[in-house]
Amino acid sequence: MIDIQNVSKKIGNKTVLKDIDLNIKKGSIFGIIGENGAGKTTLIKCLTGIYKVDDGSIKIDDEEVFENNKIKQRIGYVADQNNYFTYFKIKEMIEFYKKSYDKFSIEKFEKLNEIFKISKEKKIKDLSKGMKMQLSLMLNLSINADVLILDEPTSGLDAIVKKKFVKILIDEVADNDTTIFISSHHLGEIERICDSIAIINNGEIKYVNSIEDMKNSIKKIQVLFEEKAQDEIKEWDEVLCVESIGRITYIIVKDYSKELQLRLKDKGAKFIEEIDLSLEDVFIYSVGEELENEKCV
Repeated sequence: MIDIQNVSKKIGNKTVLKDIDLNIKKGSIFGIIGENGAGKTTLIKCLTGIYKVDDGSIKIDDEEVFENNKIKQRIGYVADQNNYFTYFKIKEMIEFYKKSYDKFSIEKFEKLNEIFKISKEKKIKDLSKGMKMQLSLMLNLSINADVLILDEPTSGLDAIVKKKFVKILIDEVADNDTTIFISSHHLGEIERICDSIAIINNGEIKYVNSIEDMKNSIKKIQVLFEEKAQDEIKEWDEVLCVESIGRITYIIVKDYSKELQLRLKDKGAKFIEEIDLSLEDVFIYSVGEELENEKCV
């Protein structure tokens, strides 16, 4: 569905994206996470055709996105800052979208607005940040897009509206086989709704996996050794972090396997217990930073 190959992008003299490769299946929810300045928004602007890539290609259904109006008809885009025409009323924004998108459905907008309840007589300038985000979500869901691209879409939304929003996204995928690409700082939300995630750091993709496989491969384990844990364990390729407290050693590992368990037992491990990590923990231990001063507990 979405094919991103070897994409690089400079803004001024700074390389913001470096050799990005991602493939996103139709009807899936794909999340991208990273620190501020990691390149998330730049990648999204390339994906929507706002920016032209310097190298590589971005295709939807084998067609380049940039300067392709036919493909852009199929893309809904909710930006992190929704700078609409400030003196337009909401009803005028609806008319604008109706004229811009062939598949815009006023019936769908009205149904969504039964949830958000924003008066169509209001002017954009009078809306709060959260209401602007709600409006953008309703408008872009109403164009019946094949691909929905969301940049920090829960910014400014309260807890109740966030919960409703998550349900709307899940229903959209289930009912219409929509493909969703979402960035967010709220890692708990990403973990709950996404099928797969990518971690971006300094413009490079550091990790890509399905949520299910990620939880199976990256683990925290606590190990009881017969004697003191051996320092060489820190040098193993699978090991990201080691910390000992008394006779208990906590280890963060990638590519957790039976073979790794056997190696630990060969080094004197008498007891090994697996502990699942949250997406936030996975992010911390997967960005490739030095972990010498990080604690595993």
